[in-house]
Amino acid sequence: MASKTSDARYDRQREKLAAYFDGTAQKAWIDLTSDVEVGRIRATVRAGRERMRGVLLDWLPADMWRTRLLDAGCGTGALSVDAACRGAEVVATDVAGGLVAIAERRAPGFLGHGRIDWRVGDMLDPDLGRFHHVVAMDSLIHYAEDDLVATLAALGERCSGSILFTFAPHTRLLGAMHRVGKLFPRGQRSPAIVPIAESRLRRRLAALPGWRVGRSERVASGFYTSQAMELVRRP
Repeated sequence: MASKTSDARYDRQREKLAAYFDGTAQKAWIDLTSDVEVGRIRATVRAGRERMRGVLLDWLPADMWRTRLLDAGCGTGALSVDAACRGAEVVATDVAGGLVAIAERRAPGFLGHGRIDWRVGDMLDPDLGRFHHVVAMDSLIHYAEDDLVATLAALGERCSGSILFTFAPHTRLLGAMHRVGKLFPRGQRSPAIVPIAESRLRRRLAALPGWRVGRSERVASGFYTSQAMELVRRP
């Protein structure tokens, strides 16, 4: 069970992320997740995110009728739309209300009303209900290891099938990139990404009651490095 200290730390970080993605980063994020031309660095990030979304979608069932999915940190909604096109009933939530509004506007009309329930708020809100699958693509990379594990444990209490998430793997290159990033003025920096050692994370997640660690795959594309991991509910 998470302590009050970790809960408070999680809440503070969530508020920082909401302010950042609804503030200085919103225009950049809109461009990154659209078809507009971007610079070389952002192009590598866009390509990496598209590859990562493909990995996570490959780990989900091809037929998701009568399946409830939580897109935890939906951003501008691309994964939510893909899952809904497979028939899933999607609850898409993000702390950044501006991004959720964009996602809702971008959603294709042929999906019909109610196939995606767009929400602004915390992915851990119990009012979101229970799910067969949870996906958290690049929405937990700003949290320390303890908070990441606690968040996955909390999501697991409301999930009956699988949890697919990404984290920033601890590599020399990623560490160096982060140190360089800290040279820029605070107002130009995104919230810090927290690199996590895969081996230690595996040990901690293997201890979660009722869950086992499944597939894992790393995606590296220029300035984008992220690792997908799967938690599967034990029979």
